[in-house]
Amino acid sequence: MGSRPSPPSVTYIPAPPPPTSTPVSTQAFRTQLELTKISNAQQRLNMELGAELDRANEEFFAGQDIRRLQAQGSEQRLSTQVGGEEQRKTVAAGGIQERLNVAATGQQQRKTQKQLLAGQERQIALTGQEQRATIGKTAEEQRLTNLQQEMFRRYQEERDYQQSRSAYRS
Repeated sequence: MGSRPSPPSVTYIPAPPPPTSTPVSTQAFRTQLELTKISNAQQRLNMELGAELDRANEEFFAGQDIRRLQAQGSEQRLSTQVGGEEQRKTVAAGGIQERLNVAATGQQQRKTQKQLLAGQERQIALTGQEQRATIGKTAEEQRLTNLQQEMFRRYQEERDYQQSRSAYRS
């Protein structure tokens, strides 16, 4: 293995001293001061004119806003009026339809009631006929039964009479 070279050596040089400023009187400083004053005056004037313009714009746009809101109010009132008229027409038409429905329903109910009543009357009449026929038949049978009882009673009386007569003779 070979020998290694040694690292290079670094020597530091000290920094130079800071520069010294020397005041020099020039006219530029006074000119800069005057320019700053003029610039400030111009800026103040611009701000005053801007504020004046803002006030004028605010007044103009406030008037515009008022006119816009008035127009919106007029449109809304007109829309509400038209909507109300249409709603009244709809309600009136609905009322007419409702009355027609009620009338038709009433007619149908009356017709149904008449049919039911006619059916009940027929049923009552039929029931009455059947009851009268039953009562008539029952009365006829009762009369026949009464007649038979009367005949039997007479037969017995006659038999008893004949027996008593024959017992009396004997």
